[in-house]
Amino acid sequence: MTTGHDVIVVGGGAIGAACARELARSGRSVAFMDPDSDDGPAWRAAAGMLAPEIETRETDDPIVALGVAGRDRLAVLAERLKESIGADIGLWQEGIAHAAFDEADETRLRAQVAHQRQQSLHVDWLDAEEAKARWPWLGPARGALWAPAGGGVDPQRLVQALRADAVRLGATLIPDRATAIERHGDRVAAVHGKARHPAGDVVIAAGAWSGLLEGLPRPLAVAPVRGEMAALPAPAGIGRAIVYGKGAYLVGRDDEVTVGSTMDYAGFRNEVTAAGLARIFAGASQICPALARLPVTRTWSGLRPVSADGLPLLGADPSLGGLWYATGHGRNGILLSGITGVLIRQLLGGEPTVIEDLSAFDPGRFWQW
Repeated sequence: MTTGHDVIVVGGGAIGAACARELARSGRSVAFMDPDSDDGPAWRAAAGMLAPEIETRETDDPIVALGVAGRDRLAVLAERLKESIGADIGLWQEGIAHAAFDEADETRLRAQVAHQRQQSLHVDWLDAEEAKARWPWLGPARGALWAPAGGGVDPQRLVQALRADAVRLGATLIPDRATAIERHGDRVAAVHGKARHPAGDVVIAAGAWSGLLEGLPRPLAVAPVRGEMAALPAPAGIGRAIVYGKGAYLVGRDDEVTVGSTMDYAGFRNEVTAAGLARIFAGASQICPALARLPVTRTWSGLRPVSADGLPLLGADPSLGGLWYATGHGRNGILLSGITGVLIRQLLGGEPTVIEDLSAFDPGRFWQW
């Protein structure tokens, strides 16, 4: 007979591992299930940018406040993971820019700066001369939105550290892919993989694969969206930098530049395409023209979990007791990993949440008609 757990987290990527760690910290008996396969999980492909002021869709996007809280939480996690297990997640916060290369982008980004300043966010507008002085390798930009608190982490190190610390705190890593949710009446009872794993609560944090679980009360509004990326040798003088442009970004780290990324609804086809790379290189070469003369050293792709409205699903299932969702984070899984773990711990414990209003992320929003 399989021993049960208080909570089983389905997923062991950035979100799942963060949830398992926080729940284990609260004293619960926790297991998290992950097959650890290389079939396209988003965290394995991510560049690790922490850019809530940049990764926004409109002026009143609720993801911005959540993203700022997520970045702050990762700064705390970086210290705690180093203290507890000696892990370095590669956190750095030296700023992120979004450069404007035409009049329309300049107008939009200037308006974004003005609005975010009204929301007490620390952003600035750099004119063309200031941008060129800061990044001499930058293409002919008209200016740039500058977020001084932006930065990045190493996604691989982050996930490995979260998993290791979760286990140190008492969580059990089950190297298996969850296939189904079992229910008894109006409550969740267990998760099935190769074996049956009883649990009082179940957290769905399986990224793009979240909706494939059998036994969910209703279809899950999360789909895989492929992102393709490439790496090139770093041009002279580029150093450590993150700059977004029109349809692309570049991340300079050590002696390499990472460029990305596409957003393609291609199902579970985790592959690199000529068309996708062409779009990336066009945008990245506008940001840094020197890239056009450099060889590509490697390419890869991953599958992001994107919800129907682009916002995460955070909270309880509206009809099945004990079932919780922490999925649909899209491009922001790394950024939101730490804060999602905290929120899930607080929600399961019936505590006040650090983000007071989570209504925009309520899973039930897709099933109200």
